[in-house]
Amino acid sequence: MNLQLTGKPVIVCASSAGLGKAAALEFAREGANVMLAARRQVELQKAVAEIKAATGREAQFTVTDMTKADDIARLVESTVAAFGGVFTLVNNSGGPPAGTFDQFDDAAWQRAFELNLLSYVRAIRAVLPHMRKGGGGRIVNYTSSSVKSPLDNLILSNTFRMGVLGLAKTLAGELGKDGILVNVLGPGRIQTDRIEQLDSFRAEKTGATTEQVRAENFKSIPLGRYGVPEEFAKLTVFLGSPANSYITGQTILVEGGMVKAY
Repeated sequence: MNLQLTGKPVIVCASSAGLGKAAALEFAREGANVMLAARRQVELQKAVAEIKAATGREAQFTVTDMTKADDIARLVESTVAAFGGVFTLVNNSGGPPAGTFDQFDDAAWQRAFELNLLSYVRAIRAVLPHMRKGGGGRIVNYTSSSVKSPLDNLILSNTFRMGVLGLAKTLAGELGKDGILVNVLGPGRIQTDRIEQLDSFRAEKTGATTEQVRAENFKSIPLGRYGVPEEFAKLTVFLGSPANSYITGQTILVEGGMVKAY
């Protein structure tokens, strides 16, 4: 399938590692002009070098703290300056701390709000003028499988990921006339540093080993394993491409059949 991404300007947030880096790599494979964004310059430089080695394409990066409005504005401005516009925005951010309700004060709730919901609002606000000017675009918002079935010990994530669904569903209705399609992708257990952290957290809490936690998790996944970032990235790239011409306002999980909810 021709995804029609050659030369398209793409921003992938939180892309120095994990799901974001995998998506940036897949966009580059399809010929897109990719702007990576994350807080750590050294990690971004490594990711850009990996993309060059794998695809021959020169991705670019902007050091960005997704909790800072000025950083997000600068990220979009840098992309427009480098590539002439923005066609695709992949909203992504690190997960908030694990824990239960009684463990978090107002400051923790505020940080999670700024990281996992307000950053998406700010990035969308910044790219919309450029998407409209270019005649359309695609927005893909990363959340979690928790938007269909809440996860234990992740109350901050469970709460603010749901806000992303409301945002995306509403925007799909508002932006359709502009040719801008907005969707949500929720990973289940994809093998990333975040999943390693959550497995370790559960192991400490239960007294099990991380290997035992992982084996128990495999039992709940019909495919019998964790996913790999590339599997998640491929759907990101389709939804973020012109080849996706009629899917908007949807939430799709990539979780190997783990979630039993409709």
